Amino acid sequence: MTARSAQRQSAAARGARRVRPAGGLRGKPASGRARSDRPVWELDGRDWPNREASRFVAAAGLRWHVQILGQGPVALLLHGTGAATHSWRGLAPALARHFTVVAPDLPGHGFTEAPPPRGFTLPGMAAAVAALLHTVGLRPSLAIGHSAGAAILARMCLDGAIAPKLLVSLNGALLPLTGVPGRIFSPMARLLAATPLVPRVFAWRAADGGAVARLVAGTGSRLDREGIELYGRLIRRPGHVAGALAMMANWDLRPLVHDLPRLTVPLALIVAENDRTVPPAESRRVQRLVPAARLESLHGLGHLAHEERPEEVAALIVRLARGAGALRQRHAPGPPAAGTALL
Repeated sequence: MTARSAQRQSAAARGARRVRPAGGLRGKPASGRARSDRPVWELDGRDWPNREASRFVAAAGLRWHVQILGQGPVALLLHGTGAATHSWRGLAPALARHFTVVAPDLPGHGFTEAPPPRGFTLPGMAAAVAALLHTVGLRPSLAIGHSAGAAILARMCLDGAIAPKLLVSLNGALLPLTGVPGRIFSPMARLLAATPLVPRVFAWRAADGGAVARLVAGTGSRLDREGIELYGRLIRRPGHVAGALAMMANWDLRPLVHDLPRLTVPLALIVAENDRTVPPAESRRVQRLVPAARLESLHGLGHLAHEERPEEVAALIVRLARGAGALRQRHAPGPPAAGTALL
């Protein structure tokens, strides 16, 4: 063991004192209202994908749900708006054959507590994830973000919070909407987020499985029954919907666009050609801002490409990671560990 690896393991051990297995979380139980509003681990998480890798971590004033699995260089995965760690149900185990995968539910999403309003801004989210990484004592060599998750990771890289060997944007939402949609979206999102009844209406509509299936189909992706059910399980909780709306209402990508040309971390843009949520042309606009960025296209897939064909996307990411020096040694494939080696 090198001195550097010993230091990393020591830092991880210190962070472990603030980490609890998912089944052993202590503290006062939430009130009945709160339990019905937010996703409930004992109920909604009863068969959560990769549940054995789940932990609850206290960081940045929040209780986070985090999944840690595999071994090797650290890969940080951030999901997009309205999703949670279930979005990585196939990709995380595939990457865990090569990496120590760290995947949290973002603040206000899934089983992670909601922050105050300022915590839903892009800088607020970036700072909170940085605090989480500091708590668990892990430094990512590879950072992968889907949709809005890519914007959070880009902000973290620009702010010096992380310095991965490669930043991967999966259908990344890195640019603000333009034209009339751009002028309408933010005010409308703020109005919806400020109306307490709206999340309950969304949750009520999610009781119809067909509505959730149509919502997923609108992204250009086709998911299996389990994938649709997991999204429905979250959307049926008004607290989760409120977190997604608050994130959209507080999102301002203009400073990120201004700063992207000075991004020094290598950027890989993985673009699904059938994406109806973030059109492929948006990633090509990003490439013009960051000329060194590498663009890879996925044919026949939509916005949730990594959920449609996780093995294909994982193979592409591993190849890109090797090329960027984020994965120098070949790790023998095998069943991923529960993440206890570093925690």
